[in-house]
Amino acid sequence: MTKRSVTQQYPDAQPDLAPRTRGVIALFEENCTVCMLCARECPDWCIYIDSHKETMPPAAPGGRERSRNVLDRFAIDFALCMYCGICVEVCPFDALFWSPEFEYAETDILELTHERDRLREWMWTVPEPPALDPAAEEPKEAAAARKAADKLAAQQEAEQERQAEREQRPAGPEEQAGPDQPGQRDVPGEES
Repeated sequence: MTKRSVTQQYPDAQPDLAPRTRGVIALFEENCTVCMLCARECPDWCIYIDSHKETMPPAAPGGRERSRNVLDRFAIDFALCMYCGICVEVCPFDALFWSPEFEYAETDILELTHERDRLREWMWTVPEPPALDPAAEEPKEAAAARKAADKLAAQQEAEQERQAEREQRPAGPEEQAGPDQPGQRDVPGEES
């Protein structure tokens, strides 16, 4: 009561949104493998996916052909969506993200079914994930990978040092003469 009311002039001044605002669902098409998990888990059945299989040639001669799913249609009907986020959480390949975009009103309810082109456009509005806490423990997998990479780098560095030493060291008399010179034989009991 002691403060003055603040009126935001919405169309002219955009509101400050929270970092984890749930607006619309954006599609990162390159990560989508058409596994259909998002469509199966959606409680409203508002995700429509169509695909076909393509045969890929063998990677190596004598190998066998592989088949993979290719995405033909990915659409979300936002007239049915209840914004629960199950599809975003269940996607194993991080193909779906929350976008803070909220201005997608349409004059006809049928136009609220957005196809993959529109979902892809919203991908550019997805904010970067928050930075990790600097005091947090490093994941075990990352620590193991870093340890293996450090060990490999140390081995390669040691090998390079040994090779550099061999190149810098002058050749000794044994190395210059060679192992088997004509007229020189190793006879047991004889000394030269």
